[in-house]
Amino acid sequence: MKRSEINNVVKSSTVFFTKNGWALPPDPKWDVTDFGLGNYKKSGLLLINLCEELEYCEKLMYATIGQETPLHYHKKKKEDIICRTGLLEIYLWKDNKIGIDETNSLTVKINGVERTIEAGEKVLLQAGERVTIVSGIWHKFLPASEECIIGEVSTANDDLNDNFFYNKAIGRFTAIDEDETPVVRLLSDKN
Repeated sequence: MKRSEINNVVKSSTVFFTKNGWALPPDPKWDVTDFGLGNYKKSGLLLINLCEELEYCEKLMYATIGQETPLHYHKKKKEDIICRTGLLEIYLWKDNKIGIDETNSLTVKINGVERTIEAGEKVLLQAGERVTIVSGIWHKFLPASEECIIGEVSTANDDLNDNFFYNKAIGRFTAIDEDETPVVRLLSDKN
């Protein structure tokens, strides 16, 4: 991604956060990724680490319609994905040791209540609603509204070692073409 594109994403997300009453903590940890696929508008996400502790973390994410967070799972992390503003589609599958299990239903907590859904069934979250994803559950999500603020509360986060993408070409952090000065420091920035 070009740094200018990252800067524009940071600026537009900040405007949307402010418009929707979301105050960011001092010096948050920013991350903007196209998952190494080279098309942020199709496969991209802005993430802000709000809290990082040994036992848990909290993130705030921003995406626009058409942006998909690609299919992945975690071996260790348990997380709640929360639609904070807008509408969010999320799709879930069990792992069958060689990939996704496209045939069997699964039981997940939606708003704290267990529900059985079909593999790959669309779960539509309205603002304030959440889904609990335990380790080993494949998932992908994308906004169903023009813009969406997404929350994540999870066990300790390890982006380098606990993100397993279905598409092996995906990389967690984005290579950056430095075409202008950064407006924020990203997690992946070296200096």
